[in-house]
This record gives sequence, C-alpha cells and structure tokens, in this order.
Amino acid sequence: MKLVFADEALAIVVPVAAYWVYSGMYMALGRSMDQYRLHPREEERSKNLVPKRDVVKGVLLQQLLQAAVAAAIFMLTAGNTATAAGEGDAKQRTAWRTCVTVAMQVAVGMAVLDGWQYAWHRYMHRNKFLYRHIHSWHHRLVVPYAFGAQYNHPVEGLLLDTAGGALAFLASGMSPRVSIFFFTLCTVKGVDDHCGLWLPGNVFRLCFWNNTAYHDVHHQPRASRYNFSQPFFVTWDKVFGTHMPYVVEKRPQGGLHVRPMALTSTGMGE
Repeated sequence: MKLVFADEALAIVVPVAAYWVYSGMYMALGRSMDQYRLHPREEERSKNLVPKRDVVKGVLLQQLLQAAVAAAIFMLTAGNTATAAGEGDAKQRTAWRTCVTVAMQVAVGMAVLDGWQYAWHRYMHRNKFLYRHIHSWHHRLVVPYAFGAQYNHPVEGLLLDTAGGALAFLASGMSPRVSIFFFTLCTVKGVDDHCGLWLPGNVFRLCFWNNTAYHDVHHQPRASRYNFSQPFFVTWDKVFGTHMPYVVEKRPQGGLHVRPMALTSTGMGE
C-alpha cells in the first residue's frame, strides 16, 4: 500500500517539478541561444500582453488545481488501476508483455489527449465568447516562452489540460506508476512547444511534426486559426483542414523566423 501511495504522489509531484526544472533550463540559456530564437527579445517584451510575474501566478494556480483533481481521481480509482500495467501479477507475465501493455496504454493516452485538446482548442477559437473571455488569456503571450506553456484561464486549464489528462488516464487504464512517465512527457513536451527556440538535435523536433515551430505558427496573430493540434501529433489538423505548413528561415539581423507558407502564397488575412 505504501508503494502505491508513493506512485500516486509521484504522479502528482514529478510533472510539476519537471515543468519548472525544464523551463528553467531554457530560461537559463539566456542570450547564448539567441541565434536559435524564433523571435527577437525585443518582440517578447513589446508584443506580450501580460507580465511574467502574472504568468507564474497563473501557472501555479493551474498546477494546484491539477494536483487536487489528480489526487481525487487516484482516491476514487484506488485498487482499480494499480495493476493495470502488469505490476500486481508480474511473476506471471514476461517483461516483454509488460512493455507492450505499457506502450499500448501510452499510445491510447496520447490519442485521447490529442483528440480532446484539438476539439476544445479549436472550439475556443471559433466561439467568440469563449475566445474573448477564456482562451485569449493564453494568446496574451504572442511570443511564447518556456514557463508560459501552462499559462491559461483557470477554466481552460481545468477543461483542456486537467479534464483531458484525467480522461486519458481513465481511458487508457494506465497505472499511477505509468502515469508518472506519461504526464511528465506531456508536461515537458508542452514546455518545449512554447520555448521559442529551434535547437538543432532537439529530440522533440526530431520525433514530432508538432513541435516548437509548428505551435509558434498558431501563436502568430495571422495564423491563429490553424495548427490547433497539441500536444503530440498533427493528425487532426490534417483531417479537418486546419494544418498550416511553414518554413524556418534565418533573419537578416540574426536569429530565426517561422513563416507560415500559405499566408504568403495566398495572401490570407487574419
């Protein structure tokens, strides 16, 4: 019982710790990575509509709500998911079968979370009331940065991230131990998508088309009705015609720039 409790506690604490450690690493890189920035530092200061201290407060509030909901779900499902990854009857299962089970659970969790977040994210852009009063909070960061990844209106944080994560956990049948890995991956991936740096050799850039540059397109005012998919794949954008291709170009004054290709070729407006 102590081990199960430890898994549940770690599933709540580790993703939060990973968020601040990983985003802190990006912030600590400072000017040494300016050649890989997708926006000049001046744009971060002039275009963003919310001070960083308010971003920190907003993220901490969302993480507090996530922790409370996660604790409640773990209490309600205690004993139902603890052996879902083959932990309870490990002696009767091979290591290979356990790995396959875990891989399937993570894949289901990814698919469920991607579908949930795409649907709500797109709807919040289409619905003027929801965008104006809720989702626009996140787009106050016209130039995203790492620790602003989870800066949302509390309602959006509860609906997209917290409820979506809970649904992925329950639908996949993953154990609390597996969820430590899964939700840490989700968290780190979200931070990376908002870091504003196009680093060579970045594992997320190499493994996912949905990456820093892809999401940067969505934060550009003229392309905010495209690239809704998050956090892993671009499937739903391609299925529903909201996929915006892009190219990453060098700025003459230094650094990089993400240019949405269709906006240039068709003259598409906001």
